[in-house]
Amino acid sequence: MRLLHEAFAKAEAENRAALIAYLPAGFPTVDGGIAAITEVLDAGADIMEVGLPHSDPVLDGPVIQTADDIALRGGLKIADVMRTVRAAHEATGKPVLVMTYWNPVDRYGIERFAAELAEAGGAGCILPDLPVQESARWREQAAAHGLATVFVVAPSSTTERLHEITSAGTGFVYASAMMGVTGTGESVGEAASTLVRRVGAVTELPVCVGIGISDAVRAAAVAAYADGVIVGTAFVKALLDAPTEEAGLAAVRALTAELAEGVRRRG
Repeated sequence: MRLLHEAFAKAEAENRAALIAYLPAGFPTVDGGIAAITEVLDAGADIMEVGLPHSDPVLDGPVIQTADDIALRGGLKIADVMRTVRAAHEATGKPVLVMTYWNPVDRYGIERFAAELAEAGGAGCILPDLPVQESARWREQAAAHGLATVFVVAPSSTTERLHEITSAGTGFVYASAMMGVTGTGESVGEAASTLVRRVGAVTELPVCVGIGISDAVRAAAVAAYADGVIVGTAFVKALLDAPTEEAGLAAVRALTAELAEGVRRRG
């Protein structure tokens, strides 16, 4: 978790929000995914979320689901996800988390997953479908291996629920900018800023906003009140739309530079 703390501290010292990017492992291939993720980190992202593709995602919209399908049809294994985390972290020295759903972790083995993620240099895990009240086994293993556990909060979360979630989480809080799945919203509304204020009132953890952010203008608007800006679908779409792997790398590099400039404008 040390690298996460350092990433947020660096962004705060520079009077900006941290830029957090998401790309799934194994997309378009395992090696192609590693190349894209490394490109994004080198181009200015502070933190990377590596997706572990799952056949039944609850938070991912159609764009990310398409990429997940490509990865799964390519035979992606959890070992490939760990290799992706290791390669990205070793190449850049930046914090890399895994974003996944509880079923793959539970089936793989909680202690095994946590140990392998830590050994690969991973900073933590985001588990959007793991209820806090059922998370004790995971949090015990995560703490034992120095991994952050990031939970997702939504605009509909009650104050009592926010207390419960933020007390259990570590690293940062993932604040969903709107109700629904990734990649389907047209804009980030006032609900996001209100949620950040509400979360900030109950925790000292950094609060990072995701869902609905796709360009520098939106990134700047969110950076005005959040500690971090999370972008996923736009990166995946850039790779999907590219005619070649080289063009895809150029596209995600350009998008990262645009977003990195946006989080520095802060509205």
